[in-house]
Amino acid sequence: MDKGALHMKLVRFGRPGKEKPGLVDADGRVHDLSDHIGDIDGASLAPKSLARLAKLKPEKLPLVRGRPRLGPCVGNVGNFVAVGLNFADHAAETGSPIPKEPILFNKATSCIVGPNDHVVLPKGSTKTDWEVEIAVVIGQEASYVPEKEALDVVAGYCICNDVSEREFQIERSGQWMKGKGCPTFGPLGPWLVTKDEIADVQKLDMWLDLNGQRMQTGSTATMIFGIRHLVHYISQFMLLRPGDVITTGTPPGVGMGRKPPRFLRPGDIMRAGIEGLGAQKQAVMAHGG
Repeated sequence: MDKGALHMKLVRFGRPGKEKPGLVDADGRVHDLSDHIGDIDGASLAPKSLARLAKLKPEKLPLVRGRPRLGPCVGNVGNFVAVGLNFADHAAETGSPIPKEPILFNKATSCIVGPNDHVVLPKGSTKTDWEVEIAVVIGQEASYVPEKEALDVVAGYCICNDVSEREFQIERSGQWMKGKGCPTFGPLGPWLVTKDEIADVQKLDMWLDLNGQRMQTGSTATMIFGIRHLVHYISQFMLLRPGDVITTGTPPGVGMGRKPPRFLRPGDIMRAGIEGLGAQKQAVMAHGG
């Protein structure tokens, strides 16, 4: 396993479905990686590929002019696994007991959108909610990975807004995935930050604002199950492959936990950020609007 220092912010830019791979330089400018890799996806996230990219000098790469749309920072995601109730204070605000083992569910890969794309309320939705989360991007195939080696299979991290329709999730019976996989419910980005850029992934501040008002304030330090354990744990139940994404739970401050509850409405603006991982912004739209 390659353990060299790979300090990079990787992006995908361009029209939906036509995104190109890019690299963000120290000044925040995007450079085109199309001459070196086809996409930021499974194959390019393997250790040898990341090591090759890390040797490139950004100033020698073509500069992307203007302010292109940023796509989801990972393409062709195979598995989009999510962890529920992974912050004790968030479990408390939802009236749920602290889990003895991680609660796992799937988000549909078809819900993945760019970090600043619109979030569309589903038909019939009355309880769509926000959740800022840190997502883990897998860089090596992993099955039954020992906990002490779990971070070795991680390529990097990004922000996920685990948008959730609470009525679909909780009140419509069956599994949570009903309220978690609607189109646009998985903004990822702005960047994929390679793991060596983050000194301690369990000490990162997290926040989410709604219409300029701070709703969520938290830290990865208060996770019930840390990222190393989650990767190990999930690999006991499924084969993880490069380009798979695991989103790891949210701190308190979600709409369903407020008194009275506050859910998303057309015209709302969400901004979410995590220390070292940038920020994303979504406008909320009505279905068909």
